[in-house]
Amino acid sequence: MVYESIPRTVRIILLGEPGVGKTSLILSLVTEEFAEHVPPKAEEITIPADVTPEQVPTNIVDVCLNEQTIEQVAEEIEKAHVICIVFSVDKQETLNKIASYWLPFVRDSCSDDYRKPVILVGNKIDLIDYSVIDNIWDIAEEYPEVDRCIECSAKTLTNVSEMFYNAQKAVLHPIHPIYCIEEQELTERCKKALARIFKICDMDGDGVLDDFEITIFQKKCFESPLQLQVLDEVKSVIAQNVAAGIENDCITMRGFIFLHCLFIQRGRNETTWTVLRKFGYDETLELTHSYLYPNIKIPIGCTSELSYKGQQFLTQLFEKYDKDKDGMLNPTELKNVFSCCPRIPWHNLRYTVPTNEKGYLTLQGWMCRWTLMTLLDLQETSAYLAYLGYNFLENDTQKSAFHVTRDKKVDIAKKQSSRNVYQCHIIGPRTCGKTSICRSFLGIAHKKIKPHSHERGDGNSPENTCCINTIHVYGQEKYLILKEIPITRVSDPLQPHEVNCDVACLVYDVAASRSFEYIARIYIKYFAESHIPVLIVGTKGDALITRQEYILQPEVFCNKYQLLAPQIFNIRENKHDVFVKLATMAAFPHLKHFASMAGENSSWWKAGIGFAAATIMGFVLIKMLNVQRK
Repeated sequence: MVYESIPRTVRIILLGEPGVGKTSLILSLVTEEFAEHVPPKAEEITIPADVTPEQVPTNIVDVCLNEQTIEQVAEEIEKAHVICIVFSVDKQETLNKIASYWLPFVRDSCSDDYRKPVILVGNKIDLIDYSVIDNIWDIAEEYPEVDRCIECSAKTLTNVSEMFYNAQKAVLHPIHPIYCIEEQELTERCKKALARIFKICDMDGDGVLDDFEITIFQKKCFESPLQLQVLDEVKSVIAQNVAAGIENDCITMRGFIFLHCLFIQRGRNETTWTVLRKFGYDETLELTHSYLYPNIKIPIGCTSELSYKGQQFLTQLFEKYDKDKDGMLNPTELKNVFSCCPRIPWHNLRYTVPTNEKGYLTLQGWMCRWTLMTLLDLQETSAYLAYLGYNFLENDTQKSAFHVTRDKKVDIAKKQSSRNVYQCHIIGPRTCGKTSICRSFLGIAHKKIKPHSHERGDGNSPENTCCINTIHVYGQEKYLILKEIPITRVSDPLQPHEVNCDVACLVYDVAASRSFEYIARIYIKYFAESHIPVLIVGTKGDALITRQEYILQPEVFCNKYQLLAPQIFNIRENKHDVFVKLATMAAFPHLKHFASMAGENSSWWKAGIGFAAATIMGFVLIKMLNVQRK
């Protein structure tokens, strides 16, 4: 069954046989007194939001078969959000017509994929001294759209306001998405939603909600604490009705789900819906688009990174699910983290981030995954933070989990990058060893792990073009992303997105005589006139260095274009300084030509002094702010 979105205005229509009291019910609600003489049909009435319990404007429509055609009534049903079918409790024939005529007519007037909620209203209970509710349940079982049944009296005003309030609730807090009347049980979708909510509220991950966690849940959902006496009573009810609903005086998931089932059975749909909506669910029990994807704009030239608040949340999440406290997430623990998500948000590629020997994610690798995802797909990261409860636990939207960097042009003008995540494109001919550099960066060059089939050779498969790790630049931790640019033919031009990066690493094979020519031409064509720093790296340094068949040898070429001398890279030595230089060049983009001054080390030394000074000044400012707060 498909349900429409919750309307901003509730439209109620009253149907039923002539003489059952439809018009009297409307007039009694509005005037708060019974009218002895009523017109055949009441005019449409609008009740302002501020006088309704749910604070929603409500329109009430009366139907009169003597004054309206069947087609006009069908049109009114189509426009309504909820239908009240009224019968007279003292006339059995009016009750019989509900099943034989009115309910089929309502179904026929609604679209096939949407059944509007129906309230069965027994009017004139002042004329009898018994209840007819039991006679209605057979009808309700045959027609699942029947939300509830209510007895009232327009003459004595008994349950009149309650009737219209329940009609509002049937629209705003519909029962059918969350509860199956036939089975007297929560729907599977509702159970799944409540299971996710339970896991989010279980902040220490021990599988139960203790008093502190329940208090936090209560405050955030209902803006008021739960009294200890009430909490004890709730636990007592759960313990009496559900096996294993309470463990060590804490509420289990079974107890939590039972509690909501009990709320609904007692007519308190709004309690469960308040919780569901607090956690982002709409009336179809799907997370809303606005909940998953807050509007975050990334201007041209800027990038997205995790803020301190986002990093803190993800660190706590890692620690919560690292059950054995070994500092890594094994496959079971990783699966548990994302048990309330559509899937694990990244492909399980072993070598893209730091892992242990078994391929398990360390905390460093975990943060690298999220950092890369935030840079490449902010929308996806935002959605998964919502799935995992960031909005609830941080009491904020995901916007606070991210930081949008300033324009790169400003970084160049200010002579220092404000970013913590740098993109390095690794460019070179096939088989020159680009993948070896990435593997070395992750520290797996010598580990005896059988590589995936697509990791052989130069890793030109799109799935294996990125790796990320942390690197320290003058004492500050940064993230460096190495992205291999796949080269099919040396004659193919590079695309703008393949050139644009924070630092470029042009790679050639020192043992292949035609290898350097390719990157020399690449530099002249794409980087010589750009603001992108470039480092030239010669791989396979343990082999015999061959003279390059190019007009300039690598050292002369670098000197001519004021670049650092070629860095000879040997995977067996795992030269970490190459990655430090790449990250430092990205951090100080204005120093594109690092070798343009008195010597290579001159710019590095000055850059280091500047960075250290900025760091010290930052610490001084933080200290001053802390003193002022005290």
